[in-house]
Amino acid sequence: MKKTILSILMLAAVSASVSAQQPQGNQGQRTGQAQRGNAGQQRNNTVPSYADAVEDFKPNVTNQPGRQYPMVNSQGAVRVQLRAPGATSVQLDLGRRYEMVKDDRGVWTGTSAPQDVGFHYYQLIVDGTAMPDPGTVSFFGAGRWGSGIEIPSNDMDFWQVKNVPQGRVVEQYYWSKATESMRHCYVYLPNEYDKNPNKKYPVLYLQHGNAENEYGWSVQGHAGQIMDNLIAEKKAVPFIIVMDYGQGQNIHLKGQYAQQQPQPQQQPQQGQQGQRARGGGSNDAFSVVLMTDIIPMVEKEYRVYTDAQHRGMAGLSMGGGQTRRITLANPTKFAYVGMFSGGTISVEDVNGAQGFKQTNKLVFMSSGSKENPRVMEAAENLKKNGMNAVGYVSEGTAHEWHTWRRSLYQFAQLIFK
Repeated sequence: MKKTILSILMLAAVSASVSAQQPQGNQGQRTGQAQRGNAGQQRNNTVPSYADAVEDFKPNVTNQPGRQYPMVNSQGAVRVQLRAPGATSVQLDLGRRYEMVKDDRGVWTGTSAPQDVGFHYYQLIVDGTAMPDPGTVSFFGAGRWGSGIEIPSNDMDFWQVKNVPQGRVVEQYYWSKATESMRHCYVYLPNEYDKNPNKKYPVLYLQHGNAENEYGWSVQGHAGQIMDNLIAEKKAVPFIIVMDYGQGQNIHLKGQYAQQQPQPQQQPQQGQQGQRARGGGSNDAFSVVLMTDIIPMVEKEYRVYTDAQHRGMAGLSMGGGQTRRITLANPTKFAYVGMFSGGTISVEDVNGAQGFKQTNKLVFMSSGSKENPRVMEAAENLKKNGMNAVGYVSEGTAHEWHTWRRSLYQFAQLIFK
């Protein structure tokens, strides 16, 4: 799939690596403080490198070209290396911190315990300062550009790039009346979009999670590859996906829309590396931008249907919570609703949103099996109320990207049919 974002990601990888090696900078201090959290807790969470790793490590798919590290073995253990001869302490921070060991060349090596399958953010701690691993390309998560590692699963095939007709992800800038500023999103267009100039398409508005951004679904989530493969296999109908920035506390409404700006709230504390902060504070500002700017822009710039029966919204974690609130608050605007690790919709919710039941064609709720899911029960309750509801549990995963890739894969096969 053709993308317009590769060069931006490579630039981010270089700039993140360079800036991370300047610990005197304020940004580096803020990032390190936000992610270290309570120092005492972190010290108690530090362990020696994993000693029982099987020595069949292979370079990871997230590595920069030509880099051998980081590596992952058949157990799902992660091994990293960093040349830092002047450092006195280096740790691998992957939810738990692992002490790394320096050899006589000044190269530090560390190995984690086996990790769950899927994508994980991580960082290195060099003499107390957090920095990305220069061996990987950069991903935006945990509120900054940093490193990521992919622990292979036995079902990675559905999001791989294959020899099938390729769609494209385009970068779209637009003027926002609600914020009086230029905003930015990514739009997935199926392969046939440019070949059928008279055809209109359904559209899905797909939101990221807390402390992530509009890059997430294309990069970590592989949404374009998932769609290309599903369309090629005739498991999904071609539709457009719009991926915009939704972190509500960073969206500032202006002019006539300023009165809808939520009261300032404390920025949610980010989780440790390898763990995901949930929630995300008020998202009312994003709701205003979506309804005022994003949907009208998409319906002007792209050949999409403009009725509710050809419009859907979905999101992961915080984006799933946004989806719930926005679709219930606009009950006749979206026929398809997907919440991936983003809570559930109840019968009481539906009864309190006039027109929602009559408009809706599908409520899809999912979670990882390690998240204590209640989505199956919620779906059954909606079915008893006469709605088309589906619950899905991603086996063996928690609150992370492989859960959400699987969720999009399942959801995309059910909508706009």
